Amino acid sequence: MPSLAVRSLSLLLRVARKRPMATLEEARRQITAPKRDPAPPAWFAERYGVGVRRVGGFDSFTVPPRGRETPERVVLYVHGGSYVHEISHWHWVFVARLADAGCLVEVPAYGLAPRHTHREALPFLEAVHRELPTDAGPLVFAGDSAGAGLALSYTQSLLGEEAGSGPPMPRRLVLISPWVDLTLSHPDIRELDRVDPWLSPVGLRESALAWAGGDDLADPRLSPVNGPMEGLPPTDLHIGTHDLLLPDVRRLRDRLVEAGVAVDLREEKGAFHVYPLVPYPEGRAARDRIIAALREPRATDG
Repeated sequence: MPSLAVRSLSLLLRVARKRPMATLEEARRQITAPKRDPAPPAWFAERYGVGVRRVGGFDSFTVPPRGRETPERVVLYVHGGSYVHEISHWHWVFVARLADAGCLVEVPAYGLAPRHTHREALPFLEAVHRELPTDAGPLVFAGDSAGAGLALSYTQSLLGEEAGSGPPMPRRLVLISPWVDLTLSHPDIRELDRVDPWLSPVGLRESALAWAGGDDLADPRLSPVNGPMEGLPPTDLHIGTHDLLLPDVRRLRDRLVEAGVAVDLREEKGAFHVYPLVPYPEGRAARDRIIAALREPRATDG
């Protein structure tokens, strides 16, 4: 059963109907609003000694492992926000937990819609990826929501690289509530719209159109559930059962299994979107599972 905290917040949000971008007018207002500086908050920068560099016109932040000289893992973390919102406080809290666990975390601040589109994001991620250290532990790609979808799309783009010609494939994918189908066409989404206290199909559709920049929303670069699966690394999926994106995440799981990819889908009963980032019992437990999984040796770690 969901914790009292999650049930109470879900009920409050559903009754008050305070979902972000729930109307077309509000969605367009938020999409076109000026973007904030993506730099980490002062408390984070002071505690973790964050480095920043410009890569192809965008910032990328390097968070070293706290209290260690040698990282256990290198994690490329792609933040969510429907492709229109900046990295948030709770994203930085999650990155902090990864750094505390011994990971070197790279956080690319990709350009947001409507000024930028997916066509700029993938080359930017490749440029950041090429600059990651290759001698600091196994490489993991991780992300939440839109960022998780982007991380998967970028990983799929590596499948066509000839051996030795491109940057290395990650050893693992950790995807939290990934947005993997921007068409939002799955018939079960309508039913989940009744219980999801956070996401709104109206706002997501407007964000998707802005991010696509005129391209087909079903294009695998935008909707990686339609992309190639064979050859992807072991993949961990985390999502709540009150998340609008659940049907497409289940579809992603099925496609990965069909392609022979090792996949672990964790569904948290009653939890809402990106619940591992929130300060509730389910979120804390999910973060602990993610960190424990990152520490597990895999055959591909050798």
